Amino acid sequence: MAMDDGDERGPEPVGAPGPEELPRLDSLREKVEYMVEKTFPGRKISGRVFAELVRDRGGSLSHSYFSNILAGKVTQPSEDILKALGLGFGVDWRFFKEESEVVDDVVAGLQFLAKRRTGELSGVAGRGLDDDGLPPELLRFALSLLEDAAREKDGPGDGGAGGAGGAVREIPR
Repeated sequence: MAMDDGDERGPEPVGAPGPEELPRLDSLREKVEYMVEKTFPGRKISGRVFAELVRDRGGSLSHSYFSNILAGKVTQPSEDILKALGLGFGVDWRFFKEESEVVDDVVAGLQFLAKRRTGELSGVAGRGLDDDGLPPELLRFALSLLEDAAREKDGPGDGGAGGAGGAVREIPR
């Protein structure tokens, strides 16, 4: 994978693969290449830029080590390196472990975000709820998504009033 020393950082909206297109990510190299593709779509990212991003987020990873991972020269990194990769890409570090149980969760999360950004997801519905309703952390997450969507719909400079009569309010129990 060719790399340059560009200075752009941060994820951009990405298109999610359909269910028939889910990638098979077996090696560390495949996982890192996939995350580079999805986190920085259409851009090249150098080992130096990625190492600096990891450092900015409180981790440590040398640019040459990152380049060696992409070249397939590193196949069994330490847990500290996996944690640094997780910091740099903003995902659970266990995604990079062999036979990771979180690979499907990370891919599903990226698909969810992409669908939200493209407007394929227009609402949230609770199914199978008991008398207690949603757990508080899930309710907070769902409300934050709705607030973000309202801000995006209104655009900058509208004061974030929300498109349907104001901000999202707390749902009574």
